[in-house]
Amino acid sequence: MDIIISNSGNQPIYEQITTQIKNLILSGCIEEGFALPSMRLLAKELRISVITTKRAYEELERDGFIVSVPGKGSFVAGKNIEIIREEQLKKTEELMQQIVDSALVYGLELQELKEMLALLYEEKKHE
Repeated sequence: MDIIISNSGNQPIYEQITTQIKNLILSGCIEEGFALPSMRLLAKELRISVITTKRAYEELERDGFIVSVPGKGSFVAGKNIEIIREEQLKKTEELMQQIVDSALVYGLELQELKEMLALLYEEKKHE
């Protein structure tokens, strides 16, 4: 499981970890029951605080992506990944609706929105 931490971005480290693990789960790269590295091991590998990895794992568990078993570790949850993906799509749709509403108020055209989205997407992809 490769997680890459960037110190140059504005995103906190724990969010970078949660985002990357969520993406690995949603893309099927890691499947139900997969054992994640211990919080201590991940912290050591990434050269970060255990508190940071603990926060990331807590967020992942709260969002239903992983389950933690005391004394055994953290594992990819058995929750239907399609349901999780659908929840994420719904959240994205709601945010996009807010963007469309704002664009209409300020007179932006669809092509301008597409160009803005493409630029932002590419910037984020290369962080």
